[in-house]
Amino acid sequence: MGQEKMKPFVPQLVYIEPQALEYSLGRELKEKFTKMGIEIRETTSHNQVRGIPGDNELQQYRNAKSTLVVGVRRTLKFDTSKPSAEYAIPLATGCMGHCHYCYLNTTLGSKPYIRTYVNLEEIFDQAKKYIDERKPEITRFEAACTSDIVGIDHLTHSLKKAIEFIGQTELGRLRFVTKFHYVDHLLDAKHNGHTRFRFSVNSRYVIKNFEPGTSSFDERLEAAKKVAHAGYPLGFIVAPIYLHDGWRVGYYELFERLQTALKDVTLHNLTFELIQHRFTKPAKKVIQKRYPKTKLEMDEEKRKYKWGRYGIGKYVYPTETANDLEQTLRSYINQFFPEAEISYFT
Repeated sequence: MGQEKMKPFVPQLVYIEPQALEYSLGRELKEKFTKMGIEIRETTSHNQVRGIPGDNELQQYRNAKSTLVVGVRRTLKFDTSKPSAEYAIPLATGCMGHCHYCYLNTTLGSKPYIRTYVNLEEIFDQAKKYIDERKPEITRFEAACTSDIVGIDHLTHSLKKAIEFIGQTELGRLRFVTKFHYVDHLLDAKHNGHTRFRFSVNSRYVIKNFEPGTSSFDERLEAAKKVAHAGYPLGFIVAPIYLHDGWRVGYYELFERLQTALKDVTLHNLTFELIQHRFTKPAKKVIQKRYPKTKLEMDEEKRKYKWGRYGIGKYVYPTETANDLEQTLRSYINQFFPEAEISYFT
């Protein structure tokens, strides 16, 4: 495969909130981007970002995806993050990938630019409070709820700091998922086994048709091996599980390739999380506008409606189809990774 190696993300345009410069990370990033010769603008708040270039909405969207806003996280109340964790730890929002099905199309709607938060001490203090409140239970934090944090961490190292912060706590655990392979700077982090590093994987059909702007399957697997060698607990999220022609063969091949790639790696408590494809009405609108040629099937008639948080229901596969997807994937995982734990199917 002569595929071009994906180059680490570099923003084309950076906005900085003045308040961000009161924090060492804010000052550090300003200096870094100045040295890199990237255009820097000031914005009063990340919600007030104006003037992203582009002649039409589609161009502006593409440019927003390569725009980074360096700001301060004001709301320190963490969202819940079921079923993967108790809380979402807010390190960043937005993503440079262009996955057609992404739920960020609903949640970020008109603000698809990437935001990184520099008041890490305050965020970690808040996490500590949540951990203390739940003693003696373990408290899990999801760091990739609203972003692919690994995609920008080579620039900010916030995730690395979070890994080391959680590594020092007795009852805190961190987890995140990524479709990027830029993990080298994370390999020497003092994680103490408290961070589960997960990679998003899928059938060839899904990766090829719906995941532009992300690392290839092989690059993700290379990175997964490095992460396992660095002693991190490893996991894979198969999401979205998508009904396509030949899906049984496609997903069988996925687990076969995974097993081959990981055969020489010692895996400590490997986990799989299974998430079926879903979409909301608002997301469907946005997706069709932003990816007008997408092959993504979003036909409400073929789906089951499921009530959701905040009154936005989602369309999932009908019960029988979902059961078929779940049973089939469970049997593949049991065949290729009999030791692994399947955390949930949703």
